[in-house]
Amino acid sequence: MAEAQNSPTSGFAAAGGPPPVGSTTAGSIAVAAESTVATRMSAPPSFDVADFPVPHGREEEWRFTPLERLRGLHDGTAVATGEGVKTAVEAPEGVRVEVVGRDDARLGRAGKPVDRVAAQAYSAFEQASVVTVPKETVLTEPIRIAVHGEGGAAYNHQVIELGAFAEAVVVIDHTGDAVLAANVEYVLGDGAKLTVVSIQDWDDKAVHVAQHNALIGRDASFKSVVVTFGGDLVRLHPRVAYAGTGGEAELFGLYFTDAGQHQEHRLLVDHNVPHCKSNVAYKGALQGDDAHAVWIGDVLIQAKAEGTDTYEMNRNLVLTDGARVDSVPNLEIETGEIVGAGHASATGRFDDEQLFYLMARGIPEQDARRLVVRGFFAELVQQIGVQDIEERLIAKIEEELEASVG
Repeated sequence: MAEAQNSPTSGFAAAGGPPPVGSTTAGSIAVAAESTVATRMSAPPSFDVADFPVPHGREEEWRFTPLERLRGLHDGTAVATGEGVKTAVEAPEGVRVEVVGRDDARLGRAGKPVDRVAAQAYSAFEQASVVTVPKETVLTEPIRIAVHGEGGAAYNHQVIELGAFAEAVVVIDHTGDAVLAANVEYVLGDGAKLTVVSIQDWDDKAVHVAQHNALIGRDASFKSVVVTFGGDLVRLHPRVAYAGTGGEAELFGLYFTDAGQHQEHRLLVDHNVPHCKSNVAYKGALQGDDAHAVWIGDVLIQAKAEGTDTYEMNRNLVLTDGARVDSVPNLEIETGEIVGAGHASATGRFDDEQLFYLMARGIPEQDARRLVVRGFFAELVQQIGVQDIEERLIAKIEEELEASVG
């Protein structure tokens, strides 16, 4: 397995011209690291869709995305039908669930849209869902948000807010068929703890493009687990910023990309205040012709963010010929007064030594391959912490493996 790694502990990351991007096909493995200077959005963040030109695919933030498969989300031709998706919220006692209009002051606090699709989603939704966990409330059961596609186009907006020292787990489950553009906001008060599990288990033809903004309060902890299996095209953009010192963010991801699928995860952790932490770990498996996974991991440590401690990692396992991976970890450091910063990316096939070890102990090759893949994903599945969801995802991985090594 080839790996590129860069772990500076002080000084500035090089910001010269962009080197080749990490790209993997059946016959080659390559990864690269570059400054976020090369991967920032081509227009400033804005709520107004008119501030973003229609993308043509040559822009840095769109060059991996097959625009023709967005079905009009990027150019305004996707018209919401009113029956695109249905959202249902199941919340424990004490949680406030509201449906609000566009003028609600709680909307947009976690961050502005950073591309045209996110701005289109913000401009086009009619009502937003706001889920509030009051301060000092500690939930013992998860909040479950079911988003089910009914076959049409839709624009959604979701806000999840935790008051000071509140604790909650939220599961957002996407199923069915839809053409969906959405913005999701997570707002954490001081000392709050939030775990969010976002599952993309769409039908084969679905298109899902979403920006996730998290604003982390002083001494608050945020854990995101993104799981992507289904859909024709899924493009997610998790973003993190800090509202006070002592904040911690963990961003985990698991994706299984099949033949013809395009799955793209673009992350930004913006260390904009001192003495905060972040840890990013995404893993993916790919199989089948034209399976394409893209992972962009941007970490920015601003000059004022002294005492930052951050690390990001992406690993990919290619199961068959014909699959492609683009993996680009980016790290930009504007201050030398940090605790630590590093990133790594690796893409490869099955480890022959692992297979030999298992087969030498009497395990058939197909079973050995399944064990290797299960082990590859195991640590991320365990981060979920919701038993029924973990069991469902393990079963989904088994189902995917049946197609590749069954």
